[in-house]
Amino acid sequence: MLARLVLAVLMTAVMVFVVTFVVTFINLGLRGDFVEQWAKAYIISWPIAAATAFAIMPAARRLTDTIMKRIA
Repeated sequence: MLARLVLAVLMTAVMVFVVTFVVTFINLGLRGDFVEQWAKAYIISWPIAAATAFAIMPAARRLTDTIMKRIA
């Protein structure tokens, strides 16, 4: 269970970093408060993403195994 938590935290930290950066840039452009707005989006989004990843990881792993068995 600890490994699943660490994986969820690390994976979502990077994914949310990139996604919030890109979406903030698309929506606001590179303006004076860009970093502040991006950081706000990151701080709000990351815990939600980490909790979601932790919760769905077992089901996603089972579904992945099922898909791989069918295509292999």
